[in-house]
Amino acid sequence: MKKLFLGAAAALVALAGQALAEIKVTDVKGREVTLPKPAERVVLGFYYEDYLAVAGPDAIDKVVALSLSTWKDWRPSQFAAYEKALPKLASIPDVGNTEDGTFSVEKVIAAKPDLLILAAWSYDALGDGARQIEAAGIPIVTLDYNAQTVENHVLSTEVLGKVMGTEDRAHKLAENYRAAMQDIDTRINKAGVSNKKVYIELAQKGPMEVGNSYGDSMWGALVDKLGGINIAKGQIGNWGPLSPEYVLSQKPDLIFLAGSEWLNKPQAVSVGFAADPALARERMGAYLTRPGWSDLPAVRNGGVHAIYHGGARTLSDYVYAQYISKQLYPDAFKDVDPAENIRRYYETWLPIKADGVFVLPYEASGK
Repeated sequence: MKKLFLGAAAALVALAGQALAEIKVTDVKGREVTLPKPAERVVLGFYYEDYLAVAGPDAIDKVVALSLSTWKDWRPSQFAAYEKALPKLASIPDVGNTEDGTFSVEKVIAAKPDLLILAAWSYDALGDGARQIEAAGIPIVTLDYNAQTVENHVLSTEVLGKVMGTEDRAHKLAENYRAAMQDIDTRINKAGVSNKKVYIELAQKGPMEVGNSYGDSMWGALVDKLGGINIAKGQIGNWGPLSPEYVLSQKPDLIFLAGSEWLNKPQAVSVGFAADPALARERMGAYLTRPGWSDLPAVRNGGVHAIYHGGARTLSDYVYAQYISKQLYPDAFKDVDPAENIRRYYETWLPIKADGVFVLPYEASGK
C-alpha cells in the first residue's frame, strides 16, 4: 500500500512538473499557443533581427529553416553582415515566403520544428497552409511589428521571449522600446502641435516611377503617432502609390525617401549597411528633378531625407521615430542623436555593427 501511495505521489509530482514547464502565450492575433518547453527547433518566417535581439545571437543555432529571400534579397548588405558574423546562416534551408507565394508547407513540416514563427500578415496569407502545419503538430506563434504600435511591439517581444526561454532579455528590450517611445511622446507633448505635412515614398524604382507610400501601417502609422500630417492617410490603406498630382497639391513640408540595399535596383536610394552617403545623396537628387518638385516646401527648405526602410517594423525603429520627430520638432529633439542611437542599439543587442547610412538629410548641413 505504501509503495502504491509513493508511486502515485511521484506520478503527481511528475505531472505537476510537466504542467509548470509548459509555456502558454497569447500571440498578437489572440491565439493561445502552448509549448511543452522553450523552442529548440525553429522555422523563422520574418523579423529576423528581432528574433536575434530577443533570443540572443546564439539562437541562430536553433533555426532549422527560414524564409530566405525576404531577408537576403530585401536587405542583402544586412544579410551579408549577419552571414559573416553567424556563418551557420549560409547553410540554413529555405522554406520560401508568403510574399511571392513560394512558401512551402511541406518544407516546413520536413524540417521537424517545434515552433514556426510568422509575421501576422504572413499567417493570414497562408490560410489553409497554416492549418495544415498546425495539424502536423507544429505550433505557430504570430508577431506583429508592422503595426508600428508600442502595444504590439511589446506584446510581440514578450511572446517571443517566452517561447524562446529568454524572458529577461525580452523584458529589457520591451522596456527599452517603451521608454524610448515614451520619451518621444513627452517631448512632443511639450513641443505642441506640428502642422507639417509629410510624404514618405519607397524609393526603390527610381524617380521615373512612383513608389509606395504608407497610409495606416509602417511609416504611415509612425508619422501619425508622431503628430505629423501624413498626406497618404485616407488615400490608401496599408500601402500603395499616390498620384504625382496629389503629392504636388499637398505641398509636403517633409519628404522621407525610404531606401535600402535592394539588388538590381540601380536608381534606388541606397541606404543601409555599407551604404555610401555621397551615392545616397546622388540618388536622392534624381528624385528632386521630378516635375514640380523644385517648388515643394520640403525641397525649398531642406526638408528632404533618406531613411532606412529595413529599420521600420523592428525593435530599433524608435530611432527612426526620433529622426522623424527631430524634423517635425527640431527644438524639442535638438539633443537627440538618432544615428548614434542606432549604432548603440546594435552594439548592445546584436552580433553586428551598424556600419552604414541609416538616416540622412539630402542637404549635408541638415540634421
